[in-house]
Amino acid sequence: MFNAKRDFLEGIPPVTKNLIIINLLFWLASITLPAILKNSMGESVSLNYWLGLHYFQAPDFRPHQLVTYMFMHAGFMHLFFNMFAVYMFGRIVEVTWGPKRFLIFYTVTGIGAAIVQQITWFLAFGASFAEIAALGDLLNGMITIGASGAVFGILLAFAMLYPNAPLFLMFIPVPIKAKYMMIVYGIIELTSGVYNSASDNVAHFAHLGGMLFGFFLIRFWKQKDNRNGRVF
Repeated sequence: MFNAKRDFLEGIPPVTKNLIIINLLFWLASITLPAILKNSMGESVSLNYWLGLHYFQAPDFRPHQLVTYMFMHAGFMHLFFNMFAVYMFGRIVEVTWGPKRFLIFYTVTGIGAAIVQQITWFLAFGASFAEIAALGDLLNGMITIGASGAVFGILLAFAMLYPNAPLFLMFIPVPIKAKYMMIVYGIIELTSGVYNSASDNVAHFAHLGGMLFGFFLIRFWKQKDNRNGRVF
């Protein structure tokens, strides 16, 4: 008997499928579990607060946040669009590279995005944070969550692997090659990050960080594969 649901799930490579499942489970946990965790002030805080990425000089920064932040999301639509991109592009990249390399790439670009976000915070606000104790609440209020840094890394990987693949933007019925699409995305993210609108709560430089770390990792692997006689 034909089972469309089973065939659909079996058609998703393992790392891509498990990343989507893990992100979904973390989101469900964030909206269902009570706020039983405590911050540095002894106050009850949400899972997003505890696992989201804080500025490294903030009282509630913890090293694990460099990894856990990428599994937390602000809402269902935030989760949906990130996981949709992981499904659409991640499965193709995983099939091309294999699960091990794809998982390493996802992790490195996610952590790389966190590092760039930390640098961005430091350059933007570090000089005014000399008295950390007095600014604890302000520092703790700066939190980044979401898989977007790793997602932008995946988009870059797809564009570098299949630069001439035709992609469509919503409401634009003309195909655009993947390599040009990523250039446009990069310009938009850079412009938005520099402009830094007060109403914009998107971590644009984290997105660029995922792309940057992804680019250098791909270049490293390509040089390594060329030395070993492997086709990248």
